[in-house]
Amino acid sequence: MRSGNLCDTGRDMSIAKRVFASLMIWALAFSSAAPRAAASAYDGHPKLIIILVLDQFRADYLERYHIDFKARGFRLLMEHGAYFTDCYFGYANTETAPGHSTIGTGAYTDGHGIGSNEWWDLGRNKDRPVTSVEDERYALVGLPAGATTTPGSSPRNLLASTIGDELRLDTVGISRVYGVSLKDRAAILPAGATANGVFWIDQASGRFITSTYYMDQLPEWAQTFDDGPRIAQAVTEAQAPVDTKNFYGVVGPTPAAVSYELDFAKALITGTALGKGPTTDMLTLSISSTDLLGHRVGPDADEQRQMVDAVDADLDEFFTWLDKNVEGGLGNVWIVLTADHGIAPVPANAAKLGLDAATIEMKKLVDNLNFAINQKFSPGEKIEYLLPKQSFPYLALNQPAFDRAGINEQEAEQAVQGFVPEAFANLTTHSDEKGPATARLPPSPALYRTYTRQQIAQGQVAPTPFGELIAHSYTPNGGWYVMVIPQAFQMPANPNGGTTHYSPYAYDRHVPLVFYGAPFAPGTYRGLVEPVDIAPTFASLLGVNQPSASIGHVLTQVLKPPTAVVYPKPVPAGRAHPAHRRAASESKP
Repeated sequence: MRSGNLCDTGRDMSIAKRVFASLMIWALAFSSAAPRAAASAYDGHPKLIIILVLDQFRADYLERYHIDFKARGFRLLMEHGAYFTDCYFGYANTETAPGHSTIGTGAYTDGHGIGSNEWWDLGRNKDRPVTSVEDERYALVGLPAGATTTPGSSPRNLLASTIGDELRLDTVGISRVYGVSLKDRAAILPAGATANGVFWIDQASGRFITSTYYMDQLPEWAQTFDDGPRIAQAVTEAQAPVDTKNFYGVVGPTPAAVSYELDFAKALITGTALGKGPTTDMLTLSISSTDLLGHRVGPDADEQRQMVDAVDADLDEFFTWLDKNVEGGLGNVWIVLTADHGIAPVPANAAKLGLDAATIEMKKLVDNLNFAINQKFSPGEKIEYLLPKQSFPYLALNQPAFDRAGINEQEAEQAVQGFVPEAFANLTTHSDEKGPATARLPPSPALYRTYTRQQIAQGQVAPTPFGELIAHSYTPNGGWYVMVIPQAFQMPANPNGGTTHYSPYAYDRHVPLVFYGAPFAPGTYRGLVEPVDIAPTFASLLGVNQPSASIGHVLTQVLKPPTAVVYPKPVPAGRAHPAHRRAASESKP
């Protein structure tokens, strides 16, 4: 746990002196008679950056439902910001944790290390996969009395710094960075390791919680929010049972959870005086409800359109609130809107239109593979060579089982890879009898590509755009594995219907990208860009280093000339909010 006061030791005194020196430089800069033509984090322009992530929000939603939008919701960004129509993730493992990590770091999985939402780590847990942010070294903070104790959370698995980390580093901790989401991974990973605070909900009660990695107890403003009427109001708005013990699952997929989360963001901005300090502050804000509903109903359902419209209305209100509560209003705020991944159509809907949108029985696939591997290495036995609870795109191998058989990683992964095509063939759902079909045949599971962990790690992929997607999906986590990619529009079967995301296909990689703020020239921009471009673009404008593994490009095509960038009149030196002074004095190393 990181804690302490900057005045406790000689080292901390040195940091405090640098903080004071930075503040003095800021004051002297504003006392100069010549105004700056450009701005940077160091002179507090902008006052606040908001990285707004809509979980599972495909880019085409902005065009399909544009007629529904209000003036200061999505329209504010699209019509008064720099709107990119062709933003695609450049990797194949399109899940929530990797997506949020990429947005924050400007890197893909081969740079930041986060390959999926969870993975097997037998050194930490032999009974279940561990999550991308699970960290048993810490405890959760803010749980209701009597709640089940679970491991804490941290960014321990994130191998790269985020844009928020670089902002904190370059301003010697003066700038503040916070993260908020209903999901722990969506709150933690884009904010980074140096964030002042990160908050997500306890899934049962809906209370916002955090981890001892960040703080020993909830701030007073957060405790007041949790103890207030807002949870009950959200439950009522969602028409959920008053005594629900599953806020995340019952209220989360409704518009009530969106306004609830944004109200917490307002409480955070007010309680921490975010945007009122001498340098730029940052908030990463991930809206989870679009994903929770989208998995159930798919991207084309009326319910999802209603959710998108509700998010638009809530953003209209939130942006209006920011305009009134940040110094200088929206003229002193930068906003980027994006998503962590897209989504595939519901297989049944795609199949009706003629696509081979089969569903795949994962248990049967794993059973087929285990049978074939036993036939090869241990005839007559029933050893589980693949671990349970499998999901695409990575099939996790049971390394101890192979070790006991004297089989090394290369031989094990190649064996599994070799049996995958046959295992898929045995999932066929229709007859291959000869003769012309009298009706369209039902979809049938089909394999597209496989790669072993060692192949990806050693760069043994085709030097093509598709090969780059695979290379960018390499993760050191999960032990031995084989990456399996079915054909497009195919996915694991869900007994409740619905859909999912995980693939290299365009529908999973296409996300919105809109920049709003003083330095961005409004307009619609066409041509391929990627979410990795967000962090380096912000770093260049702020005058800070790019994140440590960043591979993106500065989007110079949307930047105004420095002399055309105008900000509201700065606040005179010496008027730092008490909450900001306190945060600076208590900044953690």
